[in-house]
Amino acid sequence: MFEELDVFAVVVEQSSINKASKLLNLSQPAVSRKIAKLEDELGLQLFNRRGKRLELTSIGQIVYTFALEQRQQQLKFMQTLAHYREGEQISITLGASLTTLQTTLPPLVNAFMEKHPAAEIKLVTGKTHEIVSYVRERRVDIGIVASSINQPGLKCIPLFDDHLELVIPLGHPLAELEAVGIEHLQGLPMIIFSTGTWYRKLTDDLFHRWGIMPDIRMEIDSFEAIVRLIPTCKAAALLPKSYLRPQLLSDNGLLDIHIPALIETRRTTSLVYDESSDLSSAARRWIAETEVLFTELRKLKA
Repeated sequence: MFEELDVFAVVVEQSSINKASKLLNLSQPAVSRKIAKLEDELGLQLFNRRGKRLELTSIGQIVYTFALEQRQQQLKFMQTLAHYREGEQISITLGASLTTLQTTLPPLVNAFMEKHPAAEIKLVTGKTHEIVSYVRERRVDIGIVASSINQPGLKCIPLFDDHLELVIPLGHPLAELEAVGIEHLQGLPMIIFSTGTWYRKLTDDLFHRWGIMPDIRMEIDSFEAIVRLIPTCKAAALLPKSYLRPQLLSDNGLLDIHIPALIETRRTTSLVYDESSDLSSAARRWIAETEVLFTELRKLKA
């Protein structure tokens, strides 16, 4: 059936059996037989035939959509087989914190897997200082951390800068103010990150610098949990701007409030690896492609 589906898709796209036969290098009768065979197997009419013109039936449109999906899956399957035939076994071990895992890593993995569907990516999680140690100990090929690392023997490649923003639920009293300042965090009911996380250190430093004492309602180390609990607890939170996608805010009934003083919480997410280690070609490929990806993103924002 899959061969007939391929022929059917080409006929639909060419709107002509004659044109499709030339593209497929098949005779017109052969193309017609494959379409007839597909209709027999499905027990459904896929085209309304009006002279030489072919019009898709409603079920024909559904079958065409399925044929496109099968074509895409077949392409991915063939690419995967090709990688294995060429002996291109791509395996990378990455180290990342839980917060980086939730914010930065998913689009990087998706972009890499689209180009290398046979790749095997292993992940080790830990706090920033632990990830740096894993890189030195060669337990991971590459570390992705929300910090700039300046240590002998380690190569640190900055990817992007980020800072915290105030997030509140719709209807919160602060949403009615024309401008919100750092002083509005005093006594504000808040959900903050757990002790020991990078973002907790960032907020603790901020509160200490400005003499702020918020009303801490919960301490959690999960972005997703914080986002879901903000409306329930009618509390606020400080979250990285890169995480606050418009769809995320809209889906959870949240507002992103910019406070100029929060620029002080700027930090740089970076790739870290050991310069002295013999990195695999796969690891070097990950580094190169990640650099290109973020260079292109910076150009789009410029």
